[in-house]
Amino acid sequence: MANRATREGYGEGLCALAEVRPDLIVLDADLSAATKTSIFKKSFPDMHYNCGIAEQNMMGVAAGIASTGKLVFASSFAMFAAGRAFEIIRNSIAYPNLNVKIGATHAGISVGEDGATHQCNEDIALMRALPNMTIINPADYTEAKAAVLAMAKYEGPTYLRFGRLAVPIFNDEATYKFEVGKGITVKDGKDITIIATGLMVAEAMEAGKALAEQGIDARIINMHTIKPIDEDIIVKAAKETGKIVTVEEHSVIGGLGSAVCDVVLENFPVPVIKIGIGDAFSHSGAAKELLKEYGLTADNIVKTVKGVLGK
Repeated sequence: MANRATREGYGEGLCALAEVRPDLIVLDADLSAATKTSIFKKSFPDMHYNCGIAEQNMMGVAAGIASTGKLVFASSFAMFAAGRAFEIIRNSIAYPNLNVKIGATHAGISVGEDGATHQCNEDIALMRALPNMTIINPADYTEAKAAVLAMAKYEGPTYLRFGRLAVPIFNDEATYKFEVGKGITVKDGKDITIIATGLMVAEAMEAGKALAEQGIDARIINMHTIKPIDEDIIVKAAKETGKIVTVEEHSVIGGLGSAVCDVVLENFPVPVIKIGIGDAFSHSGAAKELLKEYGLTADNIVKTVKGVLGK
């Protein structure tokens, strides 16, 4: 499988969208090379605006443009989009329920050497708490590109989470269809369910193969939409496999694991074990080394699943 970052899918998706949406406006906070909106800017310079290093102002500008009926994407690193601009997103975008799409790149610890100040592990929790906000966390380049196109037809505030690190492309662009709020069963199984999101889906798939070799039949679910979350696929998994492990490149507080626990607790209580970042800040380091240190690998998923099953 080829490797590409989901942020590249974001940039390419915007270019494809511009071909069919002349009302599209893309904003950036002086990070277009990193967010990959530079791809869009090169092809559609009249539809791109650099708001400078002023993320709060950019969100306010996005709200104003959206109020005129245009489709607007506002882009920055997750730390600055969800973190620095949170109050503006809350009061100027989510509260009036405006059709602003927030393209947040460089999420999670895989930002790597930039360190804790740039490694945003709290963004999903922040956005989940906002009424009207939809949260999308694509697993590969293909899904990221498809999500951008799908969001153009989806009305309302949306937070799209993209990564810096190149990850395996496992979806076929020719056949893949993105559906908001619908989890995808990547692999069926009866012994336990692994629900993953973002770049952790590829790790979960690798774990599933390793577990199968050891006689453990794990169901793998790609939960690309965190809010609204697919309650049906979670409840079905709880009833049919009895145990769930969640995997996310995000804090274990308030993210995918917490969302799954909410669904399970209210509908069909079963054990849920969360793999993610603990209640601590990370540190600077190479992305893959950090992912290994914090247990965000196929090997640790296998180890955790075997522990849950008592094997």
